[in-house]
Amino acid sequence: MQHDETELDHRPVAETPDNSPYRVSEDEVTEVGEALKNDDTQFVSKILDEYHAADQADLIEQLSPRNRRRLVEVAREQIKPEALTELDETVRDEVIEILEPREIAAAMTELEADDAVYLIQDLDDEDRRQVLDAMPAADRADVEAALSYPEETAGRLMQRDFIAVPSYWAVGQTIDHMRDNEDLPEDFYEIFVVDARMKPVGTVRLNRLLRSKRAVKVEDIMEPDPVTIDARTDQEEVAYLFQQYDLVSAPVVDADGRLLGVIMVDDVVDVIHEEAQEDILLLSGVSDASVHESVIWTVRSRLPWLFVNLLTAILASVVIKQFDASIEQMVALAVLMPIVASMGGNAATQALAVVVRALGMKELTASNALRTLIREGMVGLLNGIAMAVVIGVAVALYYHNWLLGGVIGAAMTINLVAAAFAGVMIPLGLARAGIDPAISSTVFVTTVTDVVGFFSFLGLAALILL
Repeated sequence: MQHDETELDHRPVAETPDNSPYRVSEDEVTEVGEALKNDDTQFVSKILDEYHAADQADLIEQLSPRNRRRLVEVAREQIKPEALTELDETVRDEVIEILEPREIAAAMTELEADDAVYLIQDLDDEDRRQVLDAMPAADRADVEAALSYPEETAGRLMQRDFIAVPSYWAVGQTIDHMRDNEDLPEDFYEIFVVDARMKPVGTVRLNRLLRSKRAVKVEDIMEPDPVTIDARTDQEEVAYLFQQYDLVSAPVVDADGRLLGVIMVDDVVDVIHEEAQEDILLLSGVSDASVHESVIWTVRSRLPWLFVNLLTAILASVVIKQFDASIEQMVALAVLMPIVASMGGNAATQALAVVVRALGMKELTASNALRTLIREGMVGLLNGIAMAVVIGVAVALYYHNWLLGGVIGAAMTINLVAAAFAGVMIPLGLARAGIDPAISSTVFVTTVTDVVGFFSFLGLAALILL
């Protein structure tokens, strides 16, 4: 399908519904795919030129691997450097593999150091060296310095371009300095005030600086004792500090407290999204999952957790095996026991979600852990009683056996209380052991609710009914 110049000039770039937040429509992805198939590179280049970098990334991700490669090959000059930083890691690696080292280096020189590092951090040493050698010396030094810090730390997140002035400068002197300096950061919201040892002693918001008289000293309008972040601080801790203290930017310091760089709020938003996504995946027994990964890679990443789940399922079946004689005598037990285990699993998941979130937000600590445990236990007890009344009456009426209704009601209450305790204690225990509570809490919690649910229901049935 060929597109003439008139169509290109008047065709809207984003034909999405008014209530849609996305600029890249399904029809547009299809049309770009058709254009690539028909070698209509002019149409593809036109679309990319009119797209925001983030929308370019969305388009590249939604294309098939074959069309994705073709787009990069024929329209690489139209791909904005910022679009590369917005790509999913799997897609980013595909695109980087197509580009030449000099092209990657050229893109990196237009990016902040933290974004530049994202492009090459997963390359092997030889490929990374080729890209770095193709960069200007100053830019290469910034990237190498960022790479010297561990992944997912403040040192990787920070930008090395910032404005720092001594406290004895006047407002006018500071403004003149910014006007005369051609190496200012592209975006900044605060000026850092430093002492003679380059240690941050305060910050000045731009709005306050511009509203002050030229003769006023910087130290008179600065906010003292700024929140500083060590360069080796984990990015999750960085996100917590920004949320806790409502920061828009924060100075990053070395072990001696000297100013190294600045972290901006836009980078922290990405971290928050990344950490939340990671916790959701880990709670499901999946890590580093992506719809762009290959089948074999996905199988390898999920199979270990499925194997762990298999072992826990066997443990639950062992409990059931102990009561096989009881089940043979009363078939209704086999029909009803999954209800008890399932309700316990759902209740545990509710408590687990609250606790994992509270741990991540630093809301749950040793000082209030017992109070939280008691609270969730009471919630489990009251919910258990409520569900016990409902299921107990229903079972009693259906099977014409009030004792059976009482047994399942009692087992339901016991299991929901156990689920609440497990949903609190297991993630707390993992956190205390230095293990991310999102990684394996679900597996342990569901094991507890299955075992307790089956044992309590079948055990009570054996004692009371048989």
